[in-house]
Amino acid sequence: MDALKHIAQESMKENVPSVEVGDLVRVGVKVKEGDKERIQTFEGTVIAKKHGGVAETFTVRRVSHGCGVERVFPLHSPNVDSVEVVRQGRVRRAKLYYLRDRVGKAAKVKSKIR
Repeated sequence: MDALKHIAQESMKENVPSVEVGDLVRVGVKVKEGDKERIQTFEGTVIAKKHGGVAETFTVRRVSHGCGVERVFPLHSPNVDSVEVVRQGRVRRAKLYYLRDRVGKAAKVKSKIR
């Protein structure tokens, strides 16, 4: 078990921002097209966090051209280039799956007052 923990510690990233449920985040993802590689940004609201340690993931949702799009990002993946918190949200739930049924202003998350 110690060997597994050691391998997991090596593959974890350092300086990972604290991403919480309800935050508006901008995620930079490395996309490979042929022999070129570029960074594509995906901006949306974090609606869920799962697992922990090296397997930690977070789900980001946004509405693009009237259609809801959700992506699950592994936090410690080498394909996730950057995670930037644009705005912190104030929520009272651990999972915000109810936002899937809401449209327009009803799907907004309140901002946290600093």
